[in-house]
Amino acid sequence: MRYHELYNSGELHERVRQAYARLKSCDLCPHDCRVNRLAGATGVCRVAWLPRIASANIHRGEEPPISGRRGSGTIFFSNCSLSCRFCQNFPISQLGNGTDITTAELAEKMLRLQSQKAHNINFVTPGHFLPQVLAALYLAVRQGFSLPIVWNSSGYERVDALRLLDGIVDIYLPDMKYAGEEAAVRFSSAPGYRDINRAAVTEMFRQVGHLRLDEEGVAVSGLIIRHLVLPEGGAGTRETLAWIAENLGHTTHISLMKQYFPAHRALETPGIHRKLFDEEYEEAVAALEEYGLENGWVQE
Repeated sequence: MRYHELYNSGELHERVRQAYARLKSCDLCPHDCRVNRLAGATGVCRVAWLPRIASANIHRGEEPPISGRRGSGTIFFSNCSLSCRFCQNFPISQLGNGTDITTAELAEKMLRLQSQKAHNINFVTPGHFLPQVLAALYLAVRQGFSLPIVWNSSGYERVDALRLLDGIVDIYLPDMKYAGEEAAVRFSSAPGYRDINRAAVTEMFRQVGHLRLDEEGVAVSGLIIRHLVLPEGGAGTRETLAWIAENLGHTTHISLMKQYFPAHRALETPGIHRKLFDEEYEEAVAALEEYGLENGWVQE
């Protein structure tokens, strides 16, 4: 993995130092809370300096190149920089269910998943714990860690924070949730989501390029974009797919997701208070084909 070169050169240690320095006046995400998380203060993500995880297990429910035959070593982080009213994992992302651990314990979990033959380590919603992830990776590499790193995120991320991951993350798996400001604010409390997200995904693509697979069809590096189709066109699917085709290319891998249902606070939120109709998803699939985006996955 490329991060071994950064470790050997001392650059990985320097990245850890730079990342932790940002926790003193936290600016890791676009909310720019500027609280001192090292002193125990919390901002929008509601966590201080210890990483909090909900689980660390082999998971086989991701896209085929991520799960492969042996599964993905998935580590679910608690809390989130978004407040999605429809989040299906809201006990973890919104209620903060999980356990605080040290970075040494996080490294141990990475090594355990490697010993269980996971294809990769898949960090889910990791942005608010970027410094802790880098520190855990540094400790794990010293003990023989060598799996690809998957960064599985909401896509609401700062470019300057993502640059700390250049040469470290092998596979980016971001959401592209919204094309409109009103929906981003009303459904996820994410002002500026569209432009922030597009800049973030562009940076991810610069770092890793298009998806590459090994001889077994397992992801080695590259970008996979997830897009959840929402009722009543709330996600702006057509506009997002057009942007991907024009700016990232027609060979970009896209996971077009159909599994929306009104979880958490969605039932009380007009526009996302009902399940997705088949016809709405079929329109999204038609747009995928219209823009020549042939790589990826659709759901039955």
